[in-house]
Amino acid sequence: MRGLKAAISALVFTLVIFTGSKVFAQQDPMYTQYMDNLLIVNPGFAGSKPDANALLVSRNQWVSIPDAPVTYSFSYNTRFGEENFGLGFSVLYDKIGPQKQTGIYFDYSYFLKVSDNYKLGMGLKGGVSFYRAALTDLITIDPDPIYTQDIYKNFLPNIGVGLYLYSDNSYFGLSVPKLIENTITRDDYQTEYVNKEEIHVYLMGGYNFKLNQDFGLKTSGMFRYIKSAPISIQATALAGFRDRFWVGGMARFGDAFGIVTQFQITPKMLIGYSYDITTSELNVFSNGTHEIMFSYNLNLFN
Repeated sequence: MRGLKAAISALVFTLVIFTGSKVFAQQDPMYTQYMDNLLIVNPGFAGSKPDANALLVSRNQWVSIPDAPVTYSFSYNTRFGEENFGLGFSVLYDKIGPQKQTGIYFDYSYFLKVSDNYKLGMGLKGGVSFYRAALTDLITIDPDPIYTQDIYKNFLPNIGVGLYLYSDNSYFGLSVPKLIENTITRDDYQTEYVNKEEIHVYLMGGYNFKLNQDFGLKTSGMFRYIKSAPISIQATALAGFRDRFWVGGMARFGDAFGIVTQFQITPKMLIGYSYDITTSELNVFSNGTHEIMFSYNLNLFN
């Protein structure tokens, strides 16, 4: 069974990464607890909360499948006193099969008051990614020249934009975190491209209901569009008790469903855990997806 899993894994990632001499469109990581990790995809979120926040996320996808996707991210954002702008930065590491990518990005958001209850954050994102594909680590039955040398790209700059409309209990956002479609080629291989950063469009929204003094309900959703990939739609609902304990479910339509739990340890510290079960053919070999989130309000500049 172990050998079969390894064979399936190799086949899956070869199909995901290579098709002939080209590679399918690269996708940015997805998160189950996306509602607490919006800075990664929307620069307009930077500084939208009253307190500065540091957020650490670890995600292990399709556990038990060798070389399955692993993602780590760290982000920090803050608003400067009474100023109408916020700043943030994020570091992202993502690995799937032989592909590894590390990104460092900075965010700026300017806020406009559009009504008595709502503000609009208009954000800019800029940074760079470092990419490697360890093709020589792959075991192939019919060797191809493309597998004889690894791919290194140590400077892939990009910029992005985002809008984030929010109030005390709701938000709505639209963003494109990467506007440049960088191509990743290998100097010694004659092909149109080996890999490509496709444009991702994110549409997001959420509303928090105060049911009574003890109970609340947090709802959120995210729509993700990529030209060369299926549309992704996620919906989440969490029921809470006294703003301390939260538990609920997530559905990523056509892909996975899962549970989400969060615990507000202190007024500044929040931890979360989610477990996804894939609904695709991979569920035969996968033991699910684990995601751990740690959030801490830390004002470094105020």
